[in-house]
Amino acid sequence: MMHFMVQSFLLGFIFATSLVAGMFFLKFWWRTRDRLFLAFALAFTIEGLNRLAFLSIPDPSGVHPAVYLVRFLAFLLIVIAIVGKNRKASG
Repeated sequence: MMHFMVQSFLLGFIFATSLVAGMFFLKFWWRTRDRLFLAFALAFTIEGLNRLAFLSIPDPSGVHPAVYLVRFLAFLLIVIAIVGKNRKASG
């Protein structure tokens, strides 16, 4: 039971800090309108919501492919934004 409580606390902490990081990057996107900041804001928000979804799973430590798909999409969003920014800077 104690392990579940600690794991739930950590998932909640990661959820909250991910949303804070998302808001941080959203603030910079709002000032600069740079798509890279928007991609980071969305990726952190997606990752935070993914951690929130973990709380509804009976065994969050169990490996499920959907978890990795959501993470992959969040990181893919960042990679696409970086590639787009580099293309824009070199062209």
